[in-house]
Amino acid sequence: QVQLVESGGGLVQAGGSLRLSCAASGRTFSTLAVGWFRQTPGKERDFVSGINWSGGRLYYADSVKGRFTISRDNTKNTVYLQMNSLKPEDTAVYYCAAKVGHYSENSANYDYWGQGTQVTVSS
Repeated sequence: QVQLVESGGGLVQAGGSLRLSCAASGRTFSTLAVGWFRQTPGKERDFVSGINWSGGRLYYADSVKGRFTISRDNTKNTVYLQMNSLKPEDTAVYYCAAKVGHYSENSANYDYWGQGTQVTVSS
């Protein structure tokens, strides 16, 4: 089993920055791919960014390319999502998720989920 806990969400003005963290415990986290997803009320959970087990491959949704950066520190069992130039449309609950094997943009392929952290961007 893997337990994931997100932190770092909050309220920020448009143009500002936040760094989300996803801390893991349980089985060997360094073998897992991790994805960040976000969800707004009444909508599906959308892929934001993904990272492979080593951190050598990074993936981004078009909507966040150039603004968000995903990284991981396997010595700390933590994945980060640095979010810059935030826009009101980035407002959502952000979730991290982990899976064995390659990353995926499909949330249904992930085995482990955190509880989510709210990000609110004011205009």
